[in-house]
Amino acid sequence: MSLQFRQTLHDMLPQPNHDEDARQDFVLSFRRHLSTNVSPGSTTVYENRVKPAFEKTYGRPPHDGNEVRKVMTKDPMYQLWSFMQGESQRMMWASTIDTIERTLPDTLTKARGKKQLGSLTLDPNLTIPRYHTAYDIHQQPGGYHTDAIQDDVSEGLVYDMSVPIYAMGMMGPENDASGETCINYFKTHFADRKPARVLDMGCTIGNSTVPWAKHFPEAEVYGLDVGAPCLRYGHARANAMGVAVHLSQQNAEHTNFPDNHFDVVTSSLMFHETSTTAAPAIFKECYRLLKPGGVMIHWDAWRTEKPAPLREFLGSWEAYNNNEQFLVQMLRMDHISNAVAAGFAPDKVKIERTPYMTKVAINTDAKRGYMGSFGNVPIFVAVK
Repeated sequence: MSLQFRQTLHDMLPQPNHDEDARQDFVLSFRRHLSTNVSPGSTTVYENRVKPAFEKTYGRPPHDGNEVRKVMTKDPMYQLWSFMQGESQRMMWASTIDTIERTLPDTLTKARGKKQLGSLTLDPNLTIPRYHTAYDIHQQPGGYHTDAIQDDVSEGLVYDMSVPIYAMGMMGPENDASGETCINYFKTHFADRKPARVLDMGCTIGNSTVPWAKHFPEAEVYGLDVGAPCLRYGHARANAMGVAVHLSQQNAEHTNFPDNHFDVVTSSLMFHETSTTAAPAIFKECYRLLKPGGVMIHWDAWRTEKPAPLREFLGSWEAYNNNEQFLVQMLRMDHISNAVAAGFAPDKVKIERTPYMTKVAINTDAKRGYMGSFGNVPIFVAVK
């Protein structure tokens, strides 16, 4: 089954040729093999070799992930998995970029065409925050914001084509599981509400934004991001999918929207790609933007409980090896207090777990997939 069967085709999505498709499928299979067959070996090694050696030396088990890190990173089994995991990430970018570079002239022509739905507003004078420019997040070459040519859409293309490989298909055929998860929470807990305006922060290519417009067709749905090439592609992508959303290039820490403007402000996997100063500032901006009674919903790696030392260590792999350097610090911050300091009442703020909603492609006929819940993810919720 080819990668393109799993990902919903639209006019802005380049189609790999035979060799490119085979290479992308290999990288996907490789990542699944690492996740299913190799990664569990780290737990076995820890329980049977690393932890007993630590206890023999210190007379106690490791207290936390940092103590596990000091010994686990010296074990050859973990080193093998970690190296292969990192290589699979780099192979993923390389395999998709081949397709994008080959088809880019045609893609640019499509993206430059007149768009009838929604809007796109870019700010060439926007200062890209250092947490985006200091390193390429996820090792994506150029990050989300780099323009290599005029009207560039390459970074958006790289993101859209690589997410199915990175997430091993679990983001769904339209890469929209993040948006569907937040929407499912909103519909479950605020069933009587029909938002008139929704803002999706850190929207990248709008894959988490488009679902809000689909579920609430009467609403004005906005998305913002700092990456111009992602937004250009996202605008063309939304039009190719027949959905109207309004995308703008802005920093979520301080936007140009008026006070009390939105019924819902949301984000998906944005906060862990910011900083210790940006995260509290974003909470303040969310409070300013929300109408009285408005809802803030953010899905990210919020900590709902103290994890076991090995799980804490393994969960921080992306931070140390895949340019997610704020992730560890984010897990240590008191976000409830930051939200309260931003203006939210203490009894209106909580972090809880919610079903992860995704469409998983099935290998029969031409069906796009089915919606299902696969475990729970942490979500940050506040009401103004």
